[in-house]
Amino acid sequence: MTATLRAGRVSVRVEPASVLLGAGVWTAALVVGLAAVAVGDYPLPLPAVLDTLTGHGTLLSYDVVVRNRLPRAVVALLVGASLGLAGTVLQRIARNPLVSPDVIGIASGASAGAVVMIVVVGAGATAVVAGALAGSAVTAATVHAIAARGGFAGHRLVLVGIGVTALANAAASFLLTRSDRYAAKQAATWLVGDLAGRSWPDVLTVATGLALGAPVVLLLTRHLRLPELGEETARTLDGRIGQARAALVATAVGLTALATAAAGPVAFVALVAPQIVRRVLGVRPSGLLPAAGVGALVVAAADLVARRLFSPDELPAGVLTAAVGAPVLLWLLVRANRAGVSPRSG
Repeated sequence: MTATLRAGRVSVRVEPASVLLGAGVWTAALVVGLAAVAVGDYPLPLPAVLDTLTGHGTLLSYDVVVRNRLPRAVVALLVGASLGLAGTVLQRIARNPLVSPDVIGIASGASAGAVVMIVVVGAGATAVVAGALAGSAVTAATVHAIAARGGFAGHRLVLVGIGVTALANAAASFLLTRSDRYAAKQAATWLVGDLAGRSWPDVLTVATGLALGAPVVLLLTRHLRLPELGEETARTLDGRIGQARAALVATAVGLTALATAAAGPVAFVALVAPQIVRRVLGVRPSGLLPAAGVGALVVAAADLVARRLFSPDELPAGVLTAAVGAPVLLWLLVRANRAGVSPRSG
């Protein structure tokens, strides 16, 4: 069951099940984010947190909440949402549940680009963001150019992406071995996703990506359904599917790059979030809102657990998401192997 909302020439299909699931997971994500603001070495009761957020707290609570914990929690939510959206777009287009930014090299390219700007150029935050965007764009173009030969297929994207990921990671690691201790420590965030020390400029970075990318994905949602019918059928039904797909892929690359620039490569979130939604909603709904919510929930929860599990020491959130996401990847591979075909999403 779907409903269509129209505003002039623009129409958007609304799926009630997707909206309900999205509302549920986003509520849970916001609750976890609020808990992350309250919990810490200096715990604050929820009323004190709310008072601080409304401008009625103490100077100490303001420093703890607004300057330290809140930007970290907001970055976690926005990074998760960005990765959830990017993963959904790529898996829908490629018709393959293994296609995600971290598997096909986009996140690794963004990390390598950021490391180059830090270690080689010694640039500031703005240049690091530019480096992440450039690195992700180069790797995405490389993967697509190689994998698209002979026809666009998801399994080729995965195989080529694994190789490109290895090259990008090797390049970043090599640069770290040739850098001084300060630069190596600063660049380490871009090899393992870590939300420690995130600030309001990082919020602005990832929020800009979502503000620009989410409307594009929503406007082109119907083009995400056509690839499910096959390449030839999709081109027959929509002569502009190629341009729409290019715009969607570029948007997914931008979302991933800015999320990586803000927090480093938080592994497997883009892979897992769309699959969780697919298992709940089925194949037909696009699931953009719930996928973004699941991504936000996963990253916020992972960061909270990683921050408190071995307190006062902290684990990078990317380590925890990788520990959870890697078995999911193996399960998808085993499932595809038993089926005897290249895996399709759904």
